[in-house]
Amino acid sequence: MKYCNAIFCFVLIGLLILPCDADQLVLMSPHSDEIQNEFESAFVAFYQKTAGRDVRVEWLDIGAGTSAILRYIKSEFGRSPEGIGIDIFFGGGTTPYVDLSELGLCQPYRLSDAALNRLPAQIGGVPLYDSAYRWYGATLSGFGIVYNRRVLEILNLPIPQTWADLGAPELFSWVGSGDPRKSGSVHMAYELILQAYGWEKGWEVITTMGANVRNFGQGGSYAPKEVAVGEVAYGLSIDFYAWAQVAEVGDEYVGFVMPDNLTIVNPDGIAILKGAPNLEVAQVFLEFVMSDAGQKLWFLKKGVPGGPVAKQLNRFTVLPDLYTRYQSDAAVTLNPFEWRSDLIYDAELGGGRWRVLNDLIGVMVIDSQRALQVAWKDAMTDGVSEEERKALSSVPISEAEAVKLEQLWGDAEARNRTMADWTDFVRDKYGARDLPLSVRVTNAITLFFPMGIAGCVVAYLWRLRRN
Repeated sequence: MKYCNAIFCFVLIGLLILPCDADQLVLMSPHSDEIQNEFESAFVAFYQKTAGRDVRVEWLDIGAGTSAILRYIKSEFGRSPEGIGIDIFFGGGTTPYVDLSELGLCQPYRLSDAALNRLPAQIGGVPLYDSAYRWYGATLSGFGIVYNRRVLEILNLPIPQTWADLGAPELFSWVGSGDPRKSGSVHMAYELILQAYGWEKGWEVITTMGANVRNFGQGGSYAPKEVAVGEVAYGLSIDFYAWAQVAEVGDEYVGFVMPDNLTIVNPDGIAILKGAPNLEVAQVFLEFVMSDAGQKLWFLKKGVPGGPVAKQLNRFTVLPDLYTRYQSDAAVTLNPFEWRSDLIYDAELGGGRWRVLNDLIGVMVIDSQRALQVAWKDAMTDGVSEEERKALSSVPISEAEAVKLEQLWGDAEARNRTMADWTDFVRDKYGARDLPLSVRVTNAITLFFPMGIAGCVVAYLWRLRRN
């Protein structure tokens, strides 16, 4: 009886603590827990102050990055075209938002005139929001190279200035990278390399750099962390992951460079999804994120009034006037609206080959890296010639073919068949003789083990028949 009374009291207290009439907001985001926590806490207070009501914020987590979230959203809309029970998609660059908007899966919402007047239409030729108001850039992301100053000094290696620098033979095993198939920010870095250098030269940069990569990590934060602890000297990084490491270990140990005219500052989007179950709350959240209250969270130092409380986020704001108004309190020193680059990013091209490019990099560089590295080391023996670079970096499709294939990539059979052809291309390019002994042993086991099992089964059945 006492046990039942205790349970009753516990439930009653819980009901009293939790507001039964609280509004709700459901989001899906690749943003880190630190970002989610800061925005949730600030929005709950903002909503109570402006709407006079409580709100419960729920972050749906499928344990994956932008690419997987995008696939999930599309898949869910395929089953439920009118809505999927999610109000807001928050973070992940702009390409996913362009994609979802073209599919009619984003709910348009026009910000107030006062908010739009403060928000530039574009930065460096890249739109900061959709002309039909289906998505907005909530913050900005810069892509570059993070490096460990101490490791460079010890190894007498140079501070990087271009993406191509990461393909230098002397950098073998000293480069870090995430897997673009699992991280939207890493994918963006590879896409920028192709757009900055062109298809053929871009693949030369990607291939030689890939040969120098020690390990391809799971996410975008992998390489910056490896750089910070000295496991590698250089790493591909989005700006805020790099600045997080600079803040943690000090700028005397870690540096970050954005290659001149070879990279861009890209909006990191937010959108209300079609059929949002809590539409009015979602609209308030969008207004909050794009207002001073939300934008200060991105770029102010921790502890500054209006800034983040628990964790400094080290991100850009999309409101140019805040850089001058809060210059002394800013966590980031660069004003992206004053930074210039001749590179004009083609968002339509990037979005039009997203999945194909991920798989092409996977087959040509990541999954075949052991063979690539052996071929790369062989080429370095006598000095890497221009012909050897071109041979190593050749790919089985053209830029135009990559865009055409994207239209077929939803067909699993066509995708698997094409990737099998690419795998054959890789084997022919590197040659079976170039495979490491461990890989050849694994291949032999994979081939002969099933044959051995089958032979044992036949022998066993033959003995049973004799008996």
